[in-house]
Amino acid sequence: MSVGLLFLQLITFLCILASLFSSFSFKVQAATLMADPNIVMNGDFSVGIESWYPNGCEAFVVSSDPFSSEVMSAESSSCGYAVVTNRKETWQGLEQDITTRVSPGINYTVSACVGVSGPFHESPEVLATVRLEHEDSPSEYLFIGKTYASRDKWVDLEGTFSISNIPDRVVLYLEGPAPGEDLLIRSVTVRSSTSTDFQETKENKEASSVFPPAFNIIKNHDFSDGLFSWNANSCDSFVVSSNDCNLESYAVVNNRSDTWQGLEQDITDRVSPGYSYKVSASVSVSGPVFGSTQVMATLKLEHESSATEFQLIGKTCASKDIWKTLEGTFVVSKRPDRVVFFLEGPPPGIDLLIKSVTIHCESDNQFERSREFCSAPESDHHIFLNSSFSDGLNHWSGRGCNLMLHESLADGKILPHSGTCFASATERTHKWSGIEQDITERVQRKLIYEASSVVRLSHSHHTVQATLYVQYLDQREEYIGISSVQATHDDWVQLKGKFLLNGSPARAVVYIEGPPPGIDVFVDHFAVKPAEKDTPSRRPYIESHAFGMNIVSNSHLSDGTIEGWFPLGNCHLKVGDGSPRILPPLARDSLRTTHGYLSGRYVLATNRSGTWMGPAQMITDKVKLFLTYQVSAWVKIGSGGRTSPQDVNIALSVDGNWVNGGKVEVDDGDWHEVVGSFRIEKEAKEVMLHVQGPSPGVDLMVAGLQIFAVDRKSRLSYLRGQADVVRKRNVSLKFSGLDPSELSGATVKIRQTHNSFPLGSCISRSNIDNEDFVDFFLNNFDWAVFGNELKWYWTEPEQGNFNYRDADEMLEFCDRYNIKTRGHCIFWEVESAIQPWVQQLSGSELEAAVENRVTDLLTRYNGKFRHYDVNNEMLHGSFYRDRLGSDSRANMFKTAQELDPLATLFLNEYHIEDGFDSRSSPEKYIKLVHKLQKKGAPVGGIGIQGHITSPVGHIVRSALDKLSTLGLPIWFTELDVSSTNEHIRGDDLEVMLWEAFAHPAVEGVMLWGFWELFMSREHSHLVNADGEVNEAGKRFLEIKREWLSFVDGVMEDEGGLEFRGYHGSYTVEVVTSESKYVTNFVVDKGNSPIDVIIDL
Repeated sequence: MSVGLLFLQLITFLCILASLFSSFSFKVQAATLMADPNIVMNGDFSVGIESWYPNGCEAFVVSSDPFSSEVMSAESSSCGYAVVTNRKETWQGLEQDITTRVSPGINYTVSACVGVSGPFHESPEVLATVRLEHEDSPSEYLFIGKTYASRDKWVDLEGTFSISNIPDRVVLYLEGPAPGEDLLIRSVTVRSSTSTDFQETKENKEASSVFPPAFNIIKNHDFSDGLFSWNANSCDSFVVSSNDCNLESYAVVNNRSDTWQGLEQDITDRVSPGYSYKVSASVSVSGPVFGSTQVMATLKLEHESSATEFQLIGKTCASKDIWKTLEGTFVVSKRPDRVVFFLEGPPPGIDLLIKSVTIHCESDNQFERSREFCSAPESDHHIFLNSSFSDGLNHWSGRGCNLMLHESLADGKILPHSGTCFASATERTHKWSGIEQDITERVQRKLIYEASSVVRLSHSHHTVQATLYVQYLDQREEYIGISSVQATHDDWVQLKGKFLLNGSPARAVVYIEGPPPGIDVFVDHFAVKPAEKDTPSRRPYIESHAFGMNIVSNSHLSDGTIEGWFPLGNCHLKVGDGSPRILPPLARDSLRTTHGYLSGRYVLATNRSGTWMGPAQMITDKVKLFLTYQVSAWVKIGSGGRTSPQDVNIALSVDGNWVNGGKVEVDDGDWHEVVGSFRIEKEAKEVMLHVQGPSPGVDLMVAGLQIFAVDRKSRLSYLRGQADVVRKRNVSLKFSGLDPSELSGATVKIRQTHNSFPLGSCISRSNIDNEDFVDFFLNNFDWAVFGNELKWYWTEPEQGNFNYRDADEMLEFCDRYNIKTRGHCIFWEVESAIQPWVQQLSGSELEAAVENRVTDLLTRYNGKFRHYDVNNEMLHGSFYRDRLGSDSRANMFKTAQELDPLATLFLNEYHIEDGFDSRSSPEKYIKLVHKLQKKGAPVGGIGIQGHITSPVGHIVRSALDKLSTLGLPIWFTELDVSSTNEHIRGDDLEVMLWEAFAHPAVEGVMLWGFWELFMSREHSHLVNADGEVNEAGKRFLEIKREWLSFVDGVMEDEGGLEFRGYHGSYTVEVVTSESKYVTNFVVDKGNSPIDVIIDL
């Protein structure tokens, strides 16, 4: 045989061998993958924390079982467990990047074995979540599942997820217990649940992905996610969850006053006409049951143009302590406006228990069913019926008025805005009279709704408002303003807003009100439906800019001309000499670099025939969006205006809209500094700067006008250093009770649990009915102030008709959770805030009413409120002073102190800190305090409300410095900031909180709310109405974390440890060679070093 032939045979043999080996290798690899399908790396923590990452906290692995006194053996099925500790927020936990190990379109099953440890209450939640990160869009979060963990045993957490496409990063993480509680994780597995049948057709794959086999159209069918997607129909409900992973959760429907009251779910967009659906529910009853009682499953079909229908699905006889299966079927012959499934039936007073509910489509052709399901048009979920009056006035009624329907009015001059007709509310007898609709049966608590309408008036122009009236099961009433608009006779205007119900209503009615009696209100349509979720803010792009650079042209007038300036109106401009040669003080303080002296020249505006006339210039191209600009200038008025105080205002006209840049009151011939700030958040075609204000005929002089972008980060760096001086002290821990040899070399871990700087928020009565609101409030605040419930117009809306119920219930809530309270307010000096019956009293009657008010309030709540705002906003109103004399204000303070001597009595004012209001400058506030003190008023504190826009730290600090000369504690009493962008809102809040925290005279901060739809200003909330913490809220939480001190160290030879930390409460953990010791201590307020003795 030739060598060539042998070589060819050898090559052939090797190829066959390689092929066999490759096949074997593939099978081995496949077998390996099948044997270990968990895509989580180190899922049993056998190699410590490798592949895992603690998110904002700390983690380590231990080998002893926390729920057993025995140490795990080497043969134990578990290699240990992870401890996630030093958690300051619920979202902090353990995470793993699984980006490269997941694929789109595949279902993954997650299983984790978890526990908890630490100072928790009952059944803390642990959640599994997937975070999908995108470079060019906000991160998404997929909820996988949750469980109620135990400190006594391991509990299983299970769930599933799938992703539609691959994002830039996929992260799996476990989170959930309250701050301070340790999360324990024994194992985590994530396995693909995709079928291995590769012959499945594309068509079948698509069908099953849209409508999987045995698809249950009931959401949260087993109540594993609480009451999500369920609504209690005019009763109450809650979920009982077992800590045993082998037992199931179930819903309890209680406080039932009628047989039809039960639990319901809207399934409108998950059923299709002509298909049969099978229902199965596991039910029971509890309460005064004798024998058995009937439970029914019912379908409610709502139609805009006809009466609601009810279909009985099935029924069963239920009894106590036994779970019964209720079964039945239903078919929807045509698509109604709304389909609601509900369970009802036991007599009043008997609780209905529900463990699970399933509804499956029985159609044989699943793929056709899925196509029908997908193509069926989605219901708009309109809460209002007959919203466009296509069915006449059916479902509508008049609230103190008559209703009529029109195709046109005024000889055809008033036509429908849309559709064929519109309604009118006529013969209105009160301002609150108008068209209304009862939505009790169709509205759910804690769900955001949007109301929209188009309105018009028969004549004149007035404010028109949409209002929600709510009556609760306990007969308490609430009126919620949804939105308002200025309406006229000339044209239709849109009325649009959102609302949310915190509690479960016994009755809910939406109506339109506002104009005085005798004016007809026309309504073209009126719709209420669930609101779409707002898109989260992204940090805005800010063009290149230079901090501290003056954007005003020819500000110094160095060349002696007015080039760059022009007269606004028919006034005359020229250059004058004799102005200050130094920058205005606050401009000097704010600018980072040393600026030269001014020229001593100023712009003089003469022949002014209107208050708005003065020097102006265009700055359109110089202003960058979302930057905060400080305004500072020297201003002076001519001799013709010195007979009375004159306002001088630096303003901007942004596409014709006035923007305040600062205002000062001038009544002499001196130069005065005007300060302020502004920010533009929407692209403008034209931005004009102008100076205005004094009366016509009064000459106006302006010098050294500075407008420059402020450096927030530089300011915050300075404030952190100041806070270190003001809010921290040196602490020397001395440990005793142990042998020095045991203490030597011991590790010490110090964790601050609470900063003693008071931080509170405004709350309302309805807020405390919302569990999500309460949870955020209790986790983040230790003080409360009532928004309206203590004000006189609330507690006595009509003479002799008292309402203290809301305040009583709110105080009880605060007492239960050890929340300190501020009393806001005893009186309010602004006339528009005073109820009509008080305004109509004679002098002697008013004096008696005032005496009764303060006596009733402070006697009832003696010792309950730490602070009182005695007479709100005295710089902005004078109702009581004008009618009762100049001593009335001081007398209010004196009487309040006599009745409740332990309460600190405050003044309370707005625009003190921003330069926006000439009526409420720091100087005027100081003058008011001195006047009251001279009359014997026991003033105990200075309240700055803090409703601020585009705050500048130097301006705020200047006001605080001036007020601190009074020697009284300063509180921010109603702080809120407003911006359309959540990141910018967070920036503003950060500025204000640090300015307060870093100033020695400030002793506390109260936010004027934090929850969307329950704020006095738009775009000021930190938490969205659905409970999601937005970017501003996240910044708030970050600031709170930054105000805590954390120290790790080793015991010094003399048995101690020194550190510098914030005032407040601490936990210290000492680990010696023999044992671990944990105890608490407090760092009291003060600046001098302190020794803390800790007995172990």
